[in-house]
Amino acid sequence: MSDRILGPNDFARAFNVSRGTLDRLESYSRLLTQWQAKINLVAPGTLAEVWHRHFADSAQLVRFAPVEAKTWLDLGSGAGFPGLVVAALLAEKGQCRVTLCESDTRKAAFLADVKRKLGLAVDIIPARIETDSTHVSVGRVDVVSARALAPLQRLVPLAAPFFHEKTVGLFSKGREAEKEIAEAATTWQFEAELMPSLTDREGRIAVIRKPVAKRGD
Repeated sequence: MSDRILGPNDFARAFNVSRGTLDRLESYSRLLTQWQAKINLVAPGTLAEVWHRHFADSAQLVRFAPVEAKTWLDLGSGAGFPGLVVAALLAEKGQCRVTLCESDTRKAAFLADVKRKLGLAVDIIPARIETDSTHVSVGRVDVVSARALAPLQRLVPLAAPFFHEKTVGLFSKGREAEKEIAEAATTWQFEAELMPSLTDREGRIAVIRKPVAKRGD
């Protein structure tokens, strides 16, 4: 993606989405601006670039997900990135259920408002990721995603309980991605691949598979 995504028309060309999907995202943008005045959802300076910094940055993860994926879990969803954007893109296909996990009650309320007004079939879990109750209620999923949540050394063990043999972890990372993988690999064994971000020259998508905790000596 050589050009910045300045609005819905650019987004439609970049991701080949329908008018219905664009309408949902335009509504999402308006709700984000309204709620931002009440609670801090995103860095204020990024609101003017929401189509590139948040929508496109989230949407690019879909290309790394297995086409047969039926369940998608987004950890620490915050303002809904990438989870709600993924749900909006997948809504017309209807074959993948997205679950958003967000422990901040105010942010969870925002996610619920967007879900209702956009008519998205998503599940929202207002609880901490690491609790047994969250593990039980979510179970194993086909895709786990996270954006700006934690370094991989913390993120891999947080995500691992939701993995089955074919689960793919899609984690948006910055310039320190290789270092994060090396640090996580000191205590966890996993398959990792770094893919270039479409929205940030220094960004990477860490594609993680088969995480297993290493046994101590």
